[in-house]
Amino acid sequence: MPRKKFDKLIQQVEGKTPQLAVLIDPDKFNEALILMANRSRVSCFLIGGSQLNKGNLKHTVSRIKSLSSIPILLFPGDETQLSKEADGLLLLSLLSGRNPDYLIGKHVLAAREIKNMKLPVLSTAYLLIASKGQSSTQKVSKTKPLDPENTELILNTALAAEQLGFKAVYLEAGSGTKQPISAALIRAMKRTVQIPVFVGGGLDSKTKVNAAIRAGANLVVIGNALEKNIAFLNEISGCFEGGASKRIKKTKA
Repeated sequence: MPRKKFDKLIQQVEGKTPQLAVLIDPDKFNEALILMANRSRVSCFLIGGSQLNKGNLKHTVSRIKSLSSIPILLFPGDETQLSKEADGLLLLSLLSGRNPDYLIGKHVLAAREIKNMKLPVLSTAYLLIASKGQSSTQKVSKTKPLDPENTELILNTALAAEQLGFKAVYLEAGSGTKQPISAALIRAMKRTVQIPVFVGGGLDSKTKVNAAIRAGANLVVIGNALEKNIAFLNEISGCFEGGASKRIKKTKA
């Protein structure tokens, strides 16, 4: 069943209709957001964080499973953030940086467990784009983000990822930033690569979300804005077609 769920989601993401993902940090897990997502146009949950302090990822995945049938993809910050209950895994490689741990090292540590868990994976080129301030990804990975003004380098990095066999590219502006990935960069990326383009970071208004959609983002990821205000999900849900509809499970005690 998980494999079918994963395959259906990837098929949706690869299509022409933009999809909405809700990013959940186990340190800031809010069950009310899950219940709201059941009635919104959410295609999947992404679960993980650059560095977990108190949140239990396995418990978070299990709890979401008890509340919703929306697909769950792991969005791991390191090799410890795995759960066999998830429907799949975004296997991220931080190609914007040159720290070998986040290019391949942590993947080697996690490889056997991912195989034993039989988790379907989507190999994803993760590109951190610079914005004001230092993002949590930058702090933890100790890498420099790509300069948003150097479009050629960003596009060539994504093109190299596609040629290496990556199945998606994720443009990350950084958690909590006010500067999302520009529409111009998203459009240029869509002209450059044939693989799906995911966009996250700084999408804290309906205007910004619509700009990413119009530019061609296949998957729009919202996290920090919903941690601050879960009602934002209702505000942007109408921007997307398809997604969830009455996908509610009975709450387990």
